[in-house]
Amino acid sequence: MSYTTQMDAARQGILTKEMKLVSEKEHMDEKELMEYVAKGQIIIPCNKKHTCINPNGIGSMLTTKINVNLGVSRDSRDLEVEMEKVNSAVKMGAEAIMDLSSSGDTRVFRRKLTSECSAMIGTVPIYDAVVYYHKPLKEITAREWIDVVRMHAEDGVDFMTIHCGINRATASRFKNNKRLMNIVSRGGSIIFAWMEMTGEENPFYEYYDEILDICREYDVTMSLGDACRPGCIEDATDTSQIEELITLGELTKRAWEKDVQVMVEGPGHMPLNQIEANMTIQKTLCHGAPFYVLGPLVTDVAPGYDHITSAIGGAIAATYGAAFLCYVTPAEHLRLPNVDDVKEGIIASKIAAHAADIAKGIKGAADWDYEMSKARKALDWEKMFDLSMDPEKARRYRAESKPEKEDTCSMCGNFCAVKNVNRILDGEIVSIYDE
Repeated sequence: MSYTTQMDAARQGILTKEMKLVSEKEHMDEKELMEYVAKGQIIIPCNKKHTCINPNGIGSMLTTKINVNLGVSRDSRDLEVEMEKVNSAVKMGAEAIMDLSSSGDTRVFRRKLTSECSAMIGTVPIYDAVVYYHKPLKEITAREWIDVVRMHAEDGVDFMTIHCGINRATASRFKNNKRLMNIVSRGGSIIFAWMEMTGEENPFYEYYDEILDICREYDVTMSLGDACRPGCIEDATDTSQIEELITLGELTKRAWEKDVQVMVEGPGHMPLNQIEANMTIQKTLCHGAPFYVLGPLVTDVAPGYDHITSAIGGAIAATYGAAFLCYVTPAEHLRLPNVDDVKEGIIASKIAAHAADIAKGIKGAADWDYEMSKARKALDWEKMFDLSMDPEKARRYRAESKPEKEDTCSMCGNFCAVKNVNRILDGEIVSIYDE
């Protein structure tokens, strides 16, 4: 039996090797997984030409996955540094790498990723088109926008952010409902500017069926971009955001009609008390398609610490339905992240994802914490290090402040509650002061 996409295979009752691997990773029954894939509620982004991929599933009923944004820019063009970030991200457990390169020969880096990297690879073709054609934005034709989408598919990209929700109707609604921060999506701002200058419809919307045919041919997952995502908490859950989400829900159904896998991108900045409702709205309007969120960042006043503002929002979003978290680094809003920033962003996102998995009751999620608690009770420092999300940092912190006695830390010393209660329960005498 033959199939075109993972969704097509699931609808035919074909268990692909990618589905089998995902079911094993997620401890989910193969038949149950196939049913979710067939309905579009679980996706397995896996371009047929990305042969070195280690497939992962994305869906709210699975472990929460994280994406790492990378790529060269006009101010930072060192491909070796970017590959160092890639390798570090994969080693630390990032399931996806998104190449946002916006300068130079971007195809070299993209092909290097799909030929060498085992993580899911995502791109934003609209960025690349501006670089690739090397001409004024207004002069890029509708045909040229679509040709870049095909080029990325041919290069083995597993998912693409396509900004097709901001058509002329939603753009008009945006202009009629003033925002504090306007449009903060790079891709969204580019296509909005193109529409305003040319007077034409968004080609990604107008020729959506052709884009779907490309995605179906290579099994590229559509990541429906949120051009009108809020860029500050003042703009959260406003008319523009919801208007676009309605359109993305309609486009989701059209993709499923062609067996194309879809995820929907969600808000960037949002106060805590609106996150749960936004997840519910998305699931309703987009028919349960996996939700991919940037953050959301729960306050606007922490530049240098936005990996923390993002992790707070991400944990809540994933608890209530988001399936895929885009990491945010301490460099967000300030500069291109370096290798250390990437690590900080990944750890913050992994904490958020794992916390949500525990809250959702994902099978096996809390086992990791249970083993850590046993190691702490036993004062087994080596075991604690091994179980840590960042073993290197845990070891370094302990080494930097050596305790007087190896079975304590320099915080509590002889006052260690764990040590003293263990001893009391073992029938020992505890003095604390003169020990």
